[in-house]
Amino acid sequence: MKVRLLWGAAAGAVAAIAARAAAGWIERQPDPVPYERLRREPEGEEAFLPRPDGTVLRTIVAGEGPPVVLAHGYGASLLEWNLVQATLVASGHRVIVFDQRGHGGSTLGADGIGSGPMAQDYVAVLEHFDVRDAVLVGHSMGGFLALRAVLDHPAVARRLRGLVLFATWAGRIYDGAPHNRLQIPLLEMGILQRLARTRTGGLLFGAAQCGKRPSPAMIEVFLEVFLQQAHASLVPIVRAFAREDRYPRLAEIAVPTVVMVGSADRSTPSSHARRLAAGIPGARLITVPDAGHMLNWEGPHALVQAVSSLHDGRCPPDA
Repeated sequence: MKVRLLWGAAAGAVAAIAARAAAGWIERQPDPVPYERLRREPEGEEAFLPRPDGTVLRTIVAGEGPPVVLAHGYGASLLEWNLVQATLVASGHRVIVFDQRGHGGSTLGADGIGSGPMAQDYVAVLEHFDVRDAVLVGHSMGGFLALRAVLDHPAVARRLRGLVLFATWAGRIYDGAPHNRLQIPLLEMGILQRLARTRTGGLLFGAAQCGKRPSPAMIEVFLEVFLQQAHASLVPIVRAFAREDRYPRLAEIAVPTVVMVGSADRSTPSSHARRLAAGIPGARLITVPDAGHMLNWEGPHALVQAVSSLHDGRCPPDA
């Protein structure tokens, strides 16, 4: 018994040393985009959209031209679109971003958080801004919800010219993703959040969202936003990622679709992206080399090209 305890203690010490060494390596990596730029919110006209259940959605709209609606992922906010939004506006697009209910500056009403009320929020945003012929981009949770919105609300599909499913899935999030089998239960129990508040735990968790070249600045901003969220109230949508399955319905989607994924994405492995592209008629798959789940910051130009191609009716170029 004593020998086993000693071996366990030794193994724990080695793991702790390895974790600190990995965190040190991450801190020494270069930042392609400085912290100050990543922390800057998208510019534009702010509006608050009330929903029947008491939820109030924070939105920002900017620019003129073909419309683009950007829907962020779990634990994030509209801040994640700052690089993409600025480039799209500069290239002649009207861009609408919003905080998902319970995230960022949007409140959570009586209907709570789930794919049903959140998909209806997409309908409300499109109708409020009278969006027509738009490209809808859904990142991670944003894409998961966009699929339900398109499939269950015909009014959404009628307003779209194209759909970009960006580092996302159609349910069954544990399939082929051991990273999620560890990360999501820890999130549900609150352990992940506590670990993310430590130097080593935060760097390792943040780096797991990045690709092969983790950026300390990206990790810092991601953690600042992620740790501001009231995760205890958001657990139902996290559970829906695994329990719900819209893969059998993908053939119903008639909107021209681009599926994008980073080759080093552990939260949304390429197997989900391939399944989306194979299931949606005519969909095109783009893989961004070496990028991870933070594709919004690691591959913004590839996304802008994909959006522009859908508006122009061209095939988007491979990343």
